[in-house]
Amino acid sequence: MGLSSLGAYQVAQRLGLAEMQATGLHRLDLYAASLEREIGKYAFLPGTLELQAEVLDLLAHPAGQKPPNKVNAYLEQLNDRAGTLAIYVINPQGLVLATSNWRRADSYLGENLSFRPYFRDAVAQGSGRFFGIGTTRGEPGYYLASTLVDAHGTQGIAVIKVSLDQLEQSWTTVEAPVLVSDENGVVILGSVPDWKFTTLRTLDEATAKAFDQTQQYNRRALKPLGLRELRELEHGARLVSIAKERPEMVSVYPVAGRFLAQSRALPGTPWTLTVLSHLEQVDEIAQSHALIALIGAALLFVLGLMLNERRRHLKDRLAAREALQAAHDELERKVEQRTADLWASNHRLQAEVTERTRTEANLRAAQDELVQAGKLAAIGQLSTGIAHELNQPLTALRTLSGNSLRFLERGDLATTRTNLERMAQLADRMGRITGQLRSFAHKSPVASRPVPLDQAVANALAVLEGRLAESHATLQCPASSPCPVALCDGNRLEQVLINLIGNALDAVHAPERPRIDIRCSQQADRVQVQVRDHGPGLAEAVQAHLFEPFFTTKEAGVGLGLGLALSAGIVREFQGSLSGANHPEGGAVFTLELPRAPDEPSDTMSPPP
Repeated sequence: MGLSSLGAYQVAQRLGLAEMQATGLHRLDLYAASLEREIGKYAFLPGTLELQAEVLDLLAHPAGQKPPNKVNAYLEQLNDRAGTLAIYVINPQGLVLATSNWRRADSYLGENLSFRPYFRDAVAQGSGRFFGIGTTRGEPGYYLASTLVDAHGTQGIAVIKVSLDQLEQSWTTVEAPVLVSDENGVVILGSVPDWKFTTLRTLDEATAKAFDQTQQYNRRALKPLGLRELRELEHGARLVSIAKERPEMVSVYPVAGRFLAQSRALPGTPWTLTVLSHLEQVDEIAQSHALIALIGAALLFVLGLMLNERRRHLKDRLAAREALQAAHDELERKVEQRTADLWASNHRLQAEVTERTRTEANLRAAQDELVQAGKLAAIGQLSTGIAHELNQPLTALRTLSGNSLRFLERGDLATTRTNLERMAQLADRMGRITGQLRSFAHKSPVASRPVPLDQAVANALAVLEGRLAESHATLQCPASSPCPVALCDGNRLEQVLINLIGNALDAVHAPERPRIDIRCSQQADRVQVQVRDHGPGLAEAVQAHLFEPFFTTKEAGVGLGLGLALSAGIVREFQGSLSGANHPEGGAVFTLELPRAPDEPSDTMSPPP
């Protein structure tokens, strides 16, 4: 099958290539005739300028001695009627004396074009032709130059620049792409716009330098088209390939792939006209013939397979019947074996159910014991916490009662009355603390209310007044404006502040000048209290266990290690946070953050004692 389809493909491809070559030759004739006709209708125009006396008169005078406006206007009218891009007159030194675009800001007037090849050819041979890109406006065109001669000899050069865009536009509607390349292999015209000013072969260094000198393409980057010759055919035709561009070029016909290239030199120019016929249609026809041959061979092959399959089918039916009987016998044996296995598994499951029932009863009993132990532990923790929180008010009561006795002895009843009022407030505070024991059995949410931080700090400092006086510590507590207001329970907030300030007093007992800084601040939706001591700071091992219950750095009998753990729990109940760290300038700093109360807080706390 493969050989038959390959032979059919090769025969069809050869026939298709022969037909495509004949069509390509006809297209070459048409394209060459249209190009020669387009150029030929302007060939006579440069020579007609020597019939104008004003032009010769302008060339006869040295540059700048005779105004060129009359000649400029004539060239402008001639250019408009002829439909050319530009018409201009150059003196023998290459200087443009008059031009049709003299009114434009970018006119050629006064430019020196002696470096242009068409000027040099006209001086040497009497005429010159050249395709290039203008150095002033960057506009591509075909230049036709001719000498202007009078009785005294050559007076100057007349140049006409012609646009071939209309010819290229007509080529875009043809069935096969066409291009025109110059003697250096540069594509100057083409039916595919993206092919223009590409190269069919790599430019050598000498050609590149010549382009820089003549500015034929105005220093435009000439990229390779990517055309690669595959093999030569008869009658000068070639098989070539063009690589795909990314992004792919937009055209009415394929511009990448394999092509049949047919070229012809254009008379009177160094140009080459090339027609590229895409091989897609030839390949499709050849593939169709190959497919037909393949299908025919496949039908014969299938017919043979069907006859052989019928013979094998009869043989397989007999073998299948025997295999089915054997499978039935094997299935019966497996069913009996599986039934026995299921019976044994059922007995094992019943034993496991009995064992799990007994284990569940043991777990329930252990759970009841754990619940009871948890209750006892909770009562012990709560009792210890209450004892810790009552310690500070009791100390304050002891200090105030001693002071009251001394003030009574002195007869200072006003100060004694003030101390007694403070003692009453501390007794109320102790009552609120012990009242927490009654809520142990039925836990209810703590009511939050707006609490001014400055007032809470003042109440805490009043409780610790005796310790502050005894420690001789300097207290820095600047007032905040406006006063931050937290959303929490004032009594419990004071408990946390008393614990933090008390710990700070414990930390600064050693320095010669003990000092404690308390700072209140507020942000968008949070308020913050920072208590900083100027003591030795927190050791790295201590920071990892700050808020663990029963962890303390104090001596035995001095502290229970519950203050920070209870304080952290109280803060968490109000969606706040408590953290401790070392201050960059020394000492430890504890930061308390709480939610900020809404505007216009209602302060229901008691005034500071």
